[in-house]
This record gives sequence, C-alpha cells and structure tokens, in this order.
Amino acid sequence: MEPLTRPRVLLIAESANPDWISVPLVGWLHSRAIAKLSNAHIATQSYNREAFVREGCVEGKDFTAIDTGQVHEPIKRLSSLLRGGHNKGWTMVTALSTFTYYYFEHLIWREFGQQITDGKFDIVHRLTPLSPTIPSLLAQKCHRVGVPFVLGPLNGGLPWPKEFEATRREEKEWLSYIRWAYKLLPGYGSTRKYASAIAIGSRSTWNQIPAQYRDKCVYIPENAIAPERFTLQRTRQASPPLKVIFVGRIVPYKGADILLEAAAPLVRAGELTVEIVGDGPDMPKLNALLKQEKIESGVELAGHVEHAHVQERLANADLLGFPSIREFGGAVVVEAMMMGLVPIVVDYGGPGELVTKSTGYTVPMGSRAEIVAHFREILSRLIADPSIIAEMGERARDRVLTHFTWDAKARQTLEVYRWVLKSRTDKPNFGMPLDDV
Repeated sequence: MEPLTRPRVLLIAESANPDWISVPLVGWLHSRAIAKLSNAHIATQSYNREAFVREGCVEGKDFTAIDTGQVHEPIKRLSSLLRGGHNKGWTMVTALSTFTYYYFEHLIWREFGQQITDGKFDIVHRLTPLSPTIPSLLAQKCHRVGVPFVLGPLNGGLPWPKEFEATRREEKEWLSYIRWAYKLLPGYGSTRKYASAIAIGSRSTWNQIPAQYRDKCVYIPENAIAPERFTLQRTRQASPPLKVIFVGRIVPYKGADILLEAAAPLVRAGELTVEIVGDGPDMPKLNALLKQEKIESGVELAGHVEHAHVQERLANADLLGFPSIREFGGAVVVEAMMMGLVPIVVDYGGPGELVTKSTGYTVPMGSRAEIVAHFREILSRLIADPSIIAEMGERARDRVLTHFTWDAKARQTLEVYRWVLKSRTDKPNFGMPLDDV
C-alpha cells in the first residue's frame, strides 16, 4: 500500500477544464491541486480530453476520459431548446444534467469497479458536479466494498430572496418552485447515508443537509484562486474619481443595473467611474439606464472579456461592486480581492462568506431600493476617504493567499482524507466561515 501521506484517490471530476470558467475551472484547478498531495487518478468527460493532454496529463496514467456522448448530446440539445437560446433557467439545466451524470457513473463503475473492489484506491472522491441535487449511486457501491466515498464540496440551492420574486421570474427559474423534488431522485438518500465525508461549500448548503448527516460534513468553501495565474496587481493611487468595476453575466440576478443605479449620482458628480465587464441578455437594459441617468460619459460597458484578461481590467480599478442577489460561490470576489480591490457585496450566499469587515463591505439583503441605498452610502464614504482602500485591499489579498488558494484547499481536503482513513481521530474544522487574517 502507498504511504498514507499520499493516499491513492480516484477523483471523479466530470466537469474539469482549464479553458473554461465556473464549475469546469473549479474542477480542473481543485483536482490538480489534490493531485500534488496524493496519488490521484482523475475520471472526467471525454470532451475534456484535449485540454488535459495539452496541459501535460497522460491519458491512462493521470486521467481517464469517459464518453457519455450518446446521452450527453441529446440532453444538451433538449436543454438548449427548452431555454430558447437564453442564458437563463439554470435550475432546469442542472436537473437535466442529472440523467447524463447517472450514465457517467454507470460507465465509471464499469471502468473502475473491479479496481475499487480490489482495493486499488484508498478513497473515491466525487469532486464535481458541485450541485447538492445530483445524487451519486457510487456512494453505496463504495460502501459495500469498504472504500471511503468523499463527496463535495457541494454548493447550490440558495433560496431566492423573497424581495426578488420578479427577478426569479425574469431568470425563468420556474423549476426552482419545485426544487424539493430532487429529494425523490434515485440515490438521494443513499448518497448522504453512505458517504464517509461530505465537504460543504457554503452555510446555505450546510442548512440543506439533513441533521442526521451533519456529523460527516466539513465546511470547505467552493472557490479559490491559483496565484500563478495572477501576474498583475492593483497599483492605482485611490483618489476621486474612484473606479468601481463589475464582472459577471449581464442577467437579472447579478445586479449590474443595481450597481449603476446606486452609482449614478456619484458618476454625474464626477466622483466615480464605473466599468461593467460581461455580456448577456440584459445589456439593452443597461444601455437604456445609462441614457436615463445621463451617465454615459462615466460608464464603460466593456462587454465580454476573456477570463485570462479580466485581471487587466481589475488591476485598473479600486473597488469591486457586485450586488448579486443569489450567488452560490462568488469566484470573481476572490479574484478581485487577490488583485487588491475592496469588494462591496450583498451579504447573501457565497460572497458574504468571503468578505469580512476588515477586507471589504457587505450589505444586508433587502429590497432593491434598500440595496441601492446601502451601496450608494458605501461608495460615498469611500469617495470621502479613499485613503482606507489601499490598506483594506492588502488585507483582502492576504486573506485570499491564506485561505483561498487551491493549494490551501487541497491541504484541507487531505485532512478530510486523513479523517476518513482514520489517521486522525477528530473531524477537521476550519471554521464556518473561515477566520479573518
């Protein structure tokens, strides 16, 4: 047997790709960080093969590509048809992807079941999908042959705030009204019953876990950064006009329009400029808002920017304005903090667990008018005294480098492995949320 310090891990990361963003990038970076500390073999979807090979991974040795095309492609076409080409309705997308994932796990067991049974792996860890609604039939199979099954981090299912029911309908989240139905899916109960440990990516997801399974849950936030990907850092001298940047899809729940409404009088006064990085179906609404508020000269709508170049935009700003009202993780918040920006976020979901009083500003969930008022008050305060931005930005960067790198997350994951393999007796506890620095 390999030394316990480098456990043999079958990492299931069906969504893992260095060329993409969101969950695929999380799957790629987290799995590669874990592979530094373990003897890991990654099982992923066949459409990720080219990217894995280009990054130096050897098929058969480092990873196995599983082809689910005969199920994945029809589901993908159906999903696109039902969404009508809109970048909305994500609850439905997740629900449909469950059928592909059942097939993916069926092929995983066909490929690796005998090796798992024969003890070739110390641990099986499902890293992605992140959604807590997608069951894993592997949990019971691994339990049956005595191999610990680790799940997560799981993150998702953040309830729609009651103040934004209209936004929920704009996002075409009809299925979210019956989201509870995922508990009827085959394997929902057995996944939680037979998992040896469950990594939980947010307090909201923790609250969704049935009480009888919380003793096997460990809080490990979903998002992190790879420091080597950040070759720039904010070097601006903060002075009016301050520059606030928004990065994200231009869809109702992300709240780019909320930021513009809050900033409008400050932009007209020449005390603030705004850059909106991103594209989406609500871009016409933003253009109309600029004309209505007469702030075209102080706002740049940059449109879509490749992820690799977003840091160039962040490095030229002072503040991140991110009034998303239903954000599971908030990767852009971590990225902005890494660059030394001061974040201003809504204290609901992931962003409120990333930002602390010493590293940024959180505003309470409330009505649209209340969020606008809070954002405007914070922006006005910073315009009046911009001297605090540099020091707060440094603390934000330090917090990220301490808690939110993929290497730090991999070390936390290794402690979970040690716990389920009984080389440590106490359950890891990193804090929920993670401590300030």
